[in-house]
Amino acid sequence: MSQADQNNQRRADRAALVIALGLALFGAVLLWDSARLADLGGYSGVGPASMPRIIGLALLGLAIWTAAEAWRGDFPERPEQHAGPVLWVVGGLVAQLLLLNVAGFSIATGLLFGLTARGFGKRNLALTVGIGIVLSFFVWAVFSQLLSLHLPAGPLERVFFPKG
Repeated sequence: MSQADQNNQRRADRAALVIALGLALFGAVLLWDSARLADLGGYSGVGPASMPRIIGLALLGLAIWTAAEAWRGDFPERPEQHAGPVLWVVGGLVAQLLLLNVAGFSIATGLLFGLTARGFGKRNLALTVGIGIVLSFFVWAVFSQLLSLHLPAGPLERVFFPKG
């Protein structure tokens, strides 16, 4: 084998192999958990364990496919990852988790919306947080008031729906 052939050969993609391992673990956990469910398929043969089994098998198939592609080195080179945008999105998720029961759904999710938009390049944080709060309030109103599903209510929701 010539030096040029050796340079053109790519090594196995370790990151993709780790992803394949994670997919396999998630698929195995789903299959294991679905084996513990009672399969009450009745006349149709479809029961509570059917979908977890299908998804578990699909994840195992994707794991095998990902591992094969990673082993051959067929994944394209990934661009350099910048930590800033990722930290904005993760910060939004953390803020939502911490504020959900204190500030309510609309404010916490609006903050998540604004910080995620900032991570994707929007510069005006005040505007995007405001838009996020308005959109989140409408989502809260639909789910809480029209569909009667419980979402955490905060001061904003209580102003418009005192019994919410």
